[in-house]
Amino acid sequence: MGRLFGTDGVRGLANDKLTPQLATALAEAAVHVLSDAGNKRPLALIGRDSRASGEMLEAAVIAGLLSVGADVIRVGVLPSPAIAYLTADTGADIGVMLSASHNPMPDNGIKFFAAGGHKLPDEVEDRIEAALEREHPRPTGAEIGRLRDLTDGAERYTAHLVSTVDADLSGLKIVVDCANGAASDVAPEALRRLGAEVIAIHAEPDGLNINENCGSTHMDSLRAKVLETGADIGFALDGDADRCLASAADGSEVDGDAIMAILALHMKRAGNLAGDTLVATVMSNLGLHHAMRDAGITLVTTAVGDRYVLETLRAKDFSLGGEQSGHIVMPAYATTGDGTLTSLHLAASVVETGKGIGELAAVVRRLPQVLLNVPVGDKNVVNTQAVRDVLDEQAGVLGEDGRILLRPSGTEPLVRVMVEADTAERAHAVADTVAAAVRAG
Repeated sequence: MGRLFGTDGVRGLANDKLTPQLATALAEAAVHVLSDAGNKRPLALIGRDSRASGEMLEAAVIAGLLSVGADVIRVGVLPSPAIAYLTADTGADIGVMLSASHNPMPDNGIKFFAAGGHKLPDEVEDRIEAALEREHPRPTGAEIGRLRDLTDGAERYTAHLVSTVDADLSGLKIVVDCANGAASDVAPEALRRLGAEVIAIHAEPDGLNINENCGSTHMDSLRAKVLETGADIGFALDGDADRCLASAADGSEVDGDAIMAILALHMKRAGNLAGDTLVATVMSNLGLHHAMRDAGITLVTTAVGDRYVLETLRAKDFSLGGEQSGHIVMPAYATTGDGTLTSLHLAASVVETGKGIGELAAVVRRLPQVLLNVPVGDKNVVNTQAVRDVLDEQAGVLGEDGRILLRPSGTEPLVRVMVEADTAERAHAVADTVAAAVRAG
């Protein structure tokens, strides 16, 4: 059996791979790994997105937590970053979020936060997996955990978001696509409190419609609504609202790379960009690298996954990082990616610069990018001399106007070949050449 935890918790088809039995067992194991070893009674906080299966899994996780003596605070449907924030705000030892983020409705997931609302490093997840194999003591009587509801969780989180922005958004017309997900109430409310005129779409979750042709993975309806209403800007969240993409007034998409550039420049002007450094993954477009270089900002790259961005931000005390997909992390205000927080600060950048988001995003001149998935028998082919020789040769062809990235898939027998170049034709030609070398071994 492979590793149970993926890049963002345990995820799978609800009631198939991700069963109530597994959810209960994970909850029990997490208490033993994450709670204080002292005499203090463990405290866990749990929330979920709007998926129907979240009701079933919530009951199973709560049962597991209570059965090993943890008290539980239930907050209901709120975004993942809200659960991280409230884990810290309530002093809980453990945070649990039930969500499969941008995945289709039938999937679900369990992600854990440590005290302070921080995501878990790989070694702690491995310890939770190992603890699944052990029997855990079960308290009885008064030692069984107790459950209570946090009725003001949404208000506490919304007030926190609004407190991070010192800008009046009056005069801005904003469309926000809530993906029929966890931020359907809090995202429009936070924008309105700052003065914006807000048009909320896909903000009526029914348990079955989360991410269905909406949100950050399906931007067409957001762009159409921006154009239809003459809005200044549009924001698209995903099901658990830990990511945000945007639409300019002309309906053009503003991706995570452009968002990071806008925020980095804004923070640098304000003197809030620690070390004049931005943290992104290796998948960010070379255009972002060029824009940051021209602005005097250092771009530090990590492996793919927001957890690796987070680790670098924490280790180096940097103040901004993210991914092309729209996971943007601002450690001064959040311990994880927060789509609503991102939208508030982007809107503030528009107000304070007097420029539309499309004009602000133009600082990133995206280079044509080609991504090929090459089936392989052995993913170590990327380390052979023949492949390295072709890489060196093609890197010379691209010069400083492009780059090549070879990345073995973490879950499939594939090697991903990514090439950026000054023209689409050159990117395709180089990608085809490198892919042929990978296939030949």
